[in-house]
Amino acid sequence: MKEGFIDQIKEVVGADYVLTDPMDLLPYSEDAYTLYRANPSCVVLPACSEQVRRVVRVLSEHKIPFLPRGAGTSLSGGATPLDEAVIIHLSRMNRIVEIDIENQLAVVEPGVVNQDITKAVSPLGYFYAPDPSSQQSCTLGGNFAENSGGPHCLKYGVTLNHVVMAEVILSDGEKVIMGNQAAEPDDMDWLGIMIGSEGTLGIATKLWIKLTPRPQSTQTVLALFDDVTEASQAVSDIIARGIIPSALEMMDALAIKAVELGPYRVGYPDNLAAVVLIELDGEAQEVSVMGLKVQKVLQNHRVREVRLPTSEEEKARWWANRKTAFGAMGLISPQYYVQDGVIPRSRLPEALKKIREIAETYDVAIANVFHAGDGNLHPLLLYDGHNPDMVKRVVQAGSEILSVCVELGGSITGEHGVGIEKREDMFRQFTSQELAAQEALKKAFDPELLLNPGKLLPTSSSCHELSAVSVDNVEPKRRA
Repeated sequence: MKEGFIDQIKEVVGADYVLTDPMDLLPYSEDAYTLYRANPSCVVLPACSEQVRRVVRVLSEHKIPFLPRGAGTSLSGGATPLDEAVIIHLSRMNRIVEIDIENQLAVVEPGVVNQDITKAVSPLGYFYAPDPSSQQSCTLGGNFAENSGGPHCLKYGVTLNHVVMAEVILSDGEKVIMGNQAAEPDDMDWLGIMIGSEGTLGIATKLWIKLTPRPQSTQTVLALFDDVTEASQAVSDIIARGIIPSALEMMDALAIKAVELGPYRVGYPDNLAAVVLIELDGEAQEVSVMGLKVQKVLQNHRVREVRLPTSEEEKARWWANRKTAFGAMGLISPQYYVQDGVIPRSRLPEALKKIREIAETYDVAIANVFHAGDGNLHPLLLYDGHNPDMVKRVVQAGSEILSVCVELGGSITGEHGVGIEKREDMFRQFTSQELAAQEALKKAFDPELLLNPGKLLPTSSSCHELSAVSVDNVEPKRRA
């Protein structure tokens, strides 16, 4: 690593906001993907867009690799600093700059927590629709980088559908504006290219996001099933009937066991096979009619019980139970490894059958929690990191699940991104020519390959190296 650049960075942001002590750097060595860690050369905490621009200019001149980081909730290693990259931590840039109700927009910095947007505009009758399960901690800059979704993306769409304009710092320190406040195309869709590029093309320093009016009425339906296949077919049938819930979530028996040990217990029967959580919204009469149709579909699929909430508190508990499912895995396993492949929702029963077969083949317990309405699976593979053989089997099983998703007509990722975790699996979905085109785009934005190095795009050598690190030389770490 070249010397001298750190003093220049300190001149930009102040010495107190440049971390170099090994103990200070340790928390930045990984994100929520815990199978691999690497220390940054330093961590920089800029306070504004201009400081980000100047820091990037210094790093670019010295050809020092760097990457942006938000709350570190990425589940694919997107915020892990390979090649001793400098981390530009955007947590100080956490202002809601403007709320423009007339145009149904908010202007925010990248360090704003997702849920804080809805809290700020809720008294005005609005909300911010993309709602990752980590929304109480994840930040808008990370949502932008990963094109995050959440339970309500079934009806309202993902981050891409809610960002109309962005201020972005490119790899050489140039500041550009992509998109426009009218949300109308006026050029090549640079914004669409940038969103979901996992911090490999640029760093967002300001975002113009859509605010959505709160619906007049909502109805939540909880369906309990004795058979996971019947539950899966009910999910597909609801959509086939032309009903578009705002959210349609599902958990299987092992996931139910975990969440019922947590703080938001619903009181599910012990022998339940699956839970389907459905939310409908819109005009009051429309919601009432849809609710009756949904209940009829459920009855056609041998549902054991259909519940409607008796209070707002009960409804909130149902959702908290579902949204804390990942954390609840710590109550039944030392660690977990999660995938997020996507399949056509009509093939959900087939996918679950194949996941069960993979679990048996690799002798791995798998809990399934997923956005059932849009086919976004979240199989949670449970393991103990102190058992190297188990770690190896878990990684292999996870990769095989992604193969199943592609074979069924889906994708290797729906919202968690590729990062480190799925680089090798890119070959499962894309041809060499398609990957070469993506690499050419990367080089057009970042000729020196300084931005978030080693992420997203595979090479044969890097894939071999990463596989060796992730599986055979993994350092056991426990998750709370």
